[in-house]
Amino acid sequence: MIIALAGNQNSGKTTLFNQLTGSNQHVGNFPGVTVDQIIGNVIGHNDVSIVDLPGIYSLSPYTSEEIVTRDFLLKHKPDGIINIVDATNIERNLYLTLQLVELQIPMVLALNMMDEVQANNGSIDIKLMREALGIPVVPISAVKKKGLSELVDQAKDAAQNRKKPERIDFCSGAVHRTIHAVSHIIEDHTQRQGVPARFAATKLVEGDEPMLKSLQLTDNEIDMIEHAVKEMETEMNTDREAALADMRYQFIEDVCKNCVTKAKESREYRRSARFDSILTHKVWALPAFLGIMFFVFWLTFGVIGSKLSELLVLGIDSLGDLADKALAAYGLNPVVHSLIIDGVFAELWGRFLALYLLL
Repeated sequence: MIIALAGNQNSGKTTLFNQLTGSNQHVGNFPGVTVDQIIGNVIGHNDVSIVDLPGIYSLSPYTSEEIVTRDFLLKHKPDGIINIVDATNIERNLYLTLQLVELQIPMVLALNMMDEVQANNGSIDIKLMREALGIPVVPISAVKKKGLSELVDQAKDAAQNRKKPERIDFCSGAVHRTIHAVSHIIEDHTQRQGVPARFAATKLVEGDEPMLKSLQLTDNEIDMIEHAVKEMETEMNTDREAALADMRYQFIEDVCKNCVTKAKESREYRRSARFDSILTHKVWALPAFLGIMFFVFWLTFGVIGSKLSELLVLGIDSLGDLADKALAAYGLNPVVHSLIIDGVFAELWGRFLALYLLL
């Protein structure tokens, strides 16, 4: 069984992968590109392999990471997907989630960093979010290894029983009509290509050239699609990509409004924000910098520096006296004795003094 691990960058994806697989990993490259392909067996579940896909923000074919992830999901067709999202920044992360749901691959949403949300008195209604998205939702903390066993069990259950997302329609109005019209036009082509019609239709509405080429549509079908898109753009007074983005973010906003209680800002964050407001201010930043540098200079040469120099002088003098007495007691040759005391220790003191003056 192969489970794909997908998510945004900095969502804790690599941490989760390492916690699930431990040292049972091997690294290669995805076919045709230099992007790393990391595969590992889940600890305690040798029949489950996790493929760590590159961190991405959408399934648009603009970067090598997005192309690799999209091709793997469409062509290799994993048994399931674990979509990890940062629960402290859920609005941005769910944008990719909505696109993954359209692929109609068994899928589980892993809400990572839930411990941070709860620590700041925030909360997420897991049941309501599960109903809104139509997929299992599991709260976890990858760093603290909380919720991982439930996550693996949910992912295995979804993959083994082919539990596809229950909901794939997140739109309304003109976007809704356009996507469904395009889905009807391309349905037979998507069946031959093994691509979900809803996903393909959404991509064509966005103007996705690779998807358009892969479906091998007739000129008449392309004209019909473009006509439907133009009508949508005219009705909504916006371009095709913005219309799809607005549709997704509107749905995400509604989900978060119903399911998410915003975490309060931590004291550490508020304190840091106050400092940043001064240190990066367009007027006060330079005076603050000069003040800090003057304060450091004063500490170095006025308070701490003088005390340290006195201690170092005493230390070098004491070390020289001790060495002088030891060499005299040993009965060392006077020439060598003078070389060590008057040469080495004098040079050591001279270099320290020069360094101090330089600083």
